[in-house]
Amino acid sequence: MGHPRHIFLFAILSLAVVLGLAGTAPVKADDALVQQYLDKVAPGELVPGADTFGPLKSDVPVVPALNGKDTLGWVYLTSDFVSTTGYSGKPIHTLVGVDKDAVITGVRLVKHSEPIVLIGIPDKKIRAVTEGYAGLDLKAEAASGGSAHDLDIISGATVTIMVIDDSIIRSGLKVARTLGLGGLASEVAETGPQREVDTGKTDIIDWMTLTGDGSVRRLSLDVAQINESFVVQGDKRAVDRPEKGPETDTFIDLYLALADVPSIGLSLLGEAEYANLMARLNDGDHAILVAGRGRYSFKGSGYVRGGIFDRIQLIQDDVSVRFHDRQHNRVGTIAADGAPAFSEMDLFIIPADSGFEPAREFRLQLLVQRPVGPIEKVFLTFDLGYRLPDSYLKTVAPAAAPAAASGQSNGAASDKDTGVQALWKRIWNDRKTDVLILGAAIAVLTLVFFFQMQVTRNERFTFWFRIGFLTFTLVWLGWMENAQLSVVNVLAFFSALTSDFSWDAFLMDPLVFLLWFSVAAALLFWGRGAYCGWLCPFGALQELTNRIAKLCRIPQIEVPWGLHERLWPVKYIIFLGLFGLSLYSLDVAEHYAEVEPFKTAIILKFQRAWPFVLFAVALLAAGLFIERFYCRYLCPLGAALAIPARLRMFDWLKRYRECGNPCNRCAKECMVQAIHPEGNINPNECLNCLHCQVLYQHDQKCPVCIKKLAKRRRFEVQTGLVKPDTNAKAETPVPAK
Repeated sequence: MGHPRHIFLFAILSLAVVLGLAGTAPVKADDALVQQYLDKVAPGELVPGADTFGPLKSDVPVVPALNGKDTLGWVYLTSDFVSTTGYSGKPIHTLVGVDKDAVITGVRLVKHSEPIVLIGIPDKKIRAVTEGYAGLDLKAEAASGGSAHDLDIISGATVTIMVIDDSIIRSGLKVARTLGLGGLASEVAETGPQREVDTGKTDIIDWMTLTGDGSVRRLSLDVAQINESFVVQGDKRAVDRPEKGPETDTFIDLYLALADVPSIGLSLLGEAEYANLMARLNDGDHAILVAGRGRYSFKGSGYVRGGIFDRIQLIQDDVSVRFHDRQHNRVGTIAADGAPAFSEMDLFIIPADSGFEPAREFRLQLLVQRPVGPIEKVFLTFDLGYRLPDSYLKTVAPAAAPAAASGQSNGAASDKDTGVQALWKRIWNDRKTDVLILGAAIAVLTLVFFFQMQVTRNERFTFWFRIGFLTFTLVWLGWMENAQLSVVNVLAFFSALTSDFSWDAFLMDPLVFLLWFSVAAALLFWGRGAYCGWLCPFGALQELTNRIAKLCRIPQIEVPWGLHERLWPVKYIIFLGLFGLSLYSLDVAEHYAEVEPFKTAIILKFQRAWPFVLFAVALLAAGLFIERFYCRYLCPLGAALAIPARLRMFDWLKRYRECGNPCNRCAKECMVQAIHPEGNINPNECLNCLHCQVLYQHDQKCPVCIKKLAKRRRFEVQTGLVKPDTNAKAETPVPAK
């Protein structure tokens, strides 16, 4: 089982990791990111006339843009002030310059990881839109609630552009108000009586009353209004493609309500559905009900591919909330008496850390798009305002006075830490079902490995169990949940260990974190095969397509052992190359990590630029002839897992002395040729498919088992336990295919 040397090495490695973590300073909440990106931009590009950046302000994460000793403006990073998480789930970092009159003087996109941008839309196009915010007057934005400018959206990058727009406007307003630019002043907390939702009001109200008193608000647009709006917008391409049909036809009839307000929620959802909603909400969360009918869908289909609803967003002053699929739930019917029929009825959860206040006015912004070419679209926005009627509110005592100025920075740091923790905890809570499903799958797989001899006694059961599990891995874990591990995760982890390590970033994706946790445990018990052979979606895709190829009688190529053995190191060379690049620049390493086809085949489901698709398809095509071709020779993630797997403490796979000499059946049937001709299993290459364990106890294929069975029968005949079968033929092993 476990070798003492392996146990000792594992203990040393564990101690080193613990010491490394202990010596790594955690991210401080008040550490500004802006200083990390100043060297990427000349001062004059952000604030014209500036020739240098001054020191970071002690109380606000901004730096002055100087000409000599004169301050011409201020420079800040949007991510220091607001959430800038984009389509990729990673921040979009943008440097912004603003002058003393609260006018944006320059904008530069300095870092992003948006997959939509990386897969076909030129980077310069995104940067051009971003830089177009120069000249924007934040005073006008403050007066209009952030809607005084036209949104220039690039088709195919809707979410990315809207996140950039939202982050520039909201962070700009915060900076301008904090510094008092352009006469804007910081918002002073109200000291008088406050209003909050009266949770004691639980009256059941009919639809006519709900719409009449403003509990439910409506935005109705017909075909004529939409066509006229595009005419006013002025894009000739959109004007030349009007919405067809009668002008009085309903384009969209949109309704909005605060669903967590007891009386409104009970009236619209019914008692059972309202109880389900409240059980799902965390402390401080709120929810809105959006219902619609007509030609235009307020949901669209973008959320199916990317998980973000790109046609609606909630706006309240500087607060902007864009909804993800995990914050969404469909509604079957509206329970209020007299309610009309709707084609779409959906609940959206507003997270507690968004800063939303239900007692204050807000609006739902609807994005309307019109195709003007094969991939080009023109966009308009419409606002549906909402204010909770006074009958649902009650007056409460004023809030306590704010803490002294000396404690503000510590309070801000604490709030930011709490917000980050609340975010990942909320994400885990929202995905409880997904976590339970994956946890159950891992538990089942663990039991299979622990009781592998019992499981593999039946060849047919083992085969179909494996096919079923791989299908689950590919379809649910990969294509539906996008839980595909990558060598980028490994590189990012090592990069975090050498800089500002924080578990919060790794906890943001529950399934990926759970997979890595199980991989870490599996490396000690079974090696890399537990993940690579069972839980890797791309590996499952390769194996299932190869199974289909075999059914279609596509000839299989057996790589000569000498060549096969010399191709093994290729994946280790690729991994070491990526690891070396990550020490120089993690961004560069991430780009070269496209040698992994995972993003193309699993995350984006082949909806990508043709070179990436061609590369992924070529690897899968090679796998039709050489089973698990990519896993065998090219996968850097497999190499990264195989290195620490050398410390595994147990040898679970059973072997006979006769394995390899004279019998080579297991070696011939191993799908990745991980068994040496002399019979030894290479743990670095083994995928733990358990087929060799099926053969190990197969009484018709394994010569050792056949001999044991024949010997037992002779003994039973000699002792008179059974009568000899004169018609029986000598047992011979079934030839290996």
